[in-house]
Amino acid sequence: MPDWRDLEARLSLKFKNPEYLRLALIHTSYLNEHPGIGIGSNERLEFLGDAALGVVVAHQLYEDYPEVDEGKLTELRAHLVRRDTLARAAARYDLGAYLHLGRGEDAAGGRRRPTNLARAYEAVVGAIFLDGGLRKVRTFVRRSLREEFAALRKKGMPLDPKSRLQEVIQSRWQTT
Repeated sequence: MPDWRDLEARLSLKFKNPEYLRLALIHTSYLNEHPGIGIGSNERLEFLGDAALGVVVAHQLYEDYPEVDEGKLTELRAHLVRRDTLARAAARYDLGAYLHLGRGEDAAGGRRRPTNLARAYEAVVGAIFLDGGLRKVRTFVRRSLREEFAALRKKGMPLDPKSRLQEVIQSRWQTT
């Protein structure tokens, strides 16, 4: 398994307290097999990272789309912070290779599982927040989700499946 210090270089970050990054990479399955190591899992960092990520993405969307109402901004934020989007961003940094997983989770493909990758991404964001504050989180999120922000600008507002279905029904049968 690659060393978490190598991950700092991939992330273009240098942690003042590298224990935050180390903790961000510990999956609960690892703790089940190593109960006495005296460190927790990444779940609390994931919680914190989710909140920090939401603030940064919301602020970026607020700035990028001044003409868009709150409801649509909420949809855009949901699109950017959903599991699949975060898993893609995590895969670009190869976060799965750095995760400490239990043997069963590892054998079951846990390093490539979108849920694990998205949660690891959020935990890393939480670690960045604790180590360097919201400004560092903003820099990292804007860089790591650059492709997704660019796709929104290029392709326009994505429609969720329910809205897409409603548009098709209205255009064909003039009813909702």
